[in-house]
Amino acid sequence: MTDLPIYIESPTEYLPSSADARTPSVFLAGTITGSQDWQQDVVRFLRGERVALLNPRRANFPMGDPTAAPAQIAWEHRHLRKADAILFWCARETLAPIVLYELGAWSMMPKPIFVGTHPQYPRRQDVVIQTGLVRPDVQIVSSVEDLVEQVRIWIKSRPS
Repeated sequence: MTDLPIYIESPTEYLPSSADARTPSVFLAGTITGSQDWQQDVVRFLRGERVALLNPRRANFPMGDPTAAPAQIAWEHRHLRKADAILFWCARETLAPIVLYELGAWSMMPKPIFVGTHPQYPRRQDVVIQTGLVRPDVQIVSSVEDLVEQVRIWIKSRPS
C-alpha cells in the first residue's frame, strides 16, 4: 500500500502509473518566496487521502545555478497542465505576481481550481472580485484548512 497522499516535489517528474490512474492530482500553486511552507501543511492535512500532490516548492532550490529557474518554470508549466485540479494560496507576506498570473490564466479554463488568500493578503479584494467575475463557481476561502476541505469534498465527489 502506497502512503497517501502521493507526493511529488519539483524537479521530480510526475508520471502516474496505471495503478494511480484513478488517483486525482492537485498542483499546489501559490506563494513560495518569502512565505512559510504552507504546502507541507496541505500535505499533512490530506494525509490518508487518495490524491497526488504536485509541489513546486523545492526543499533545496539551487540558487547559484543559472539553469535552475528556467527548469523550474518549465516543470511548473508541465505540471499545471498534468494536474486534474489546481489549489491556489496567496499568503500575506508577498504580492506573489506569478501566482496572480497563473490564477488569471487558469481561471479561464474549465479545470477545477481551489482559491484562498490570507485575510490580510494585500490583493485579496482583487482576487475575490476577478475570480468571481470569471468563475462564480469558485468560493474564495481565507485559510489553508478551508482549501484542504474543498479538495477533500472534490476527491470524494469523483467517481471511484
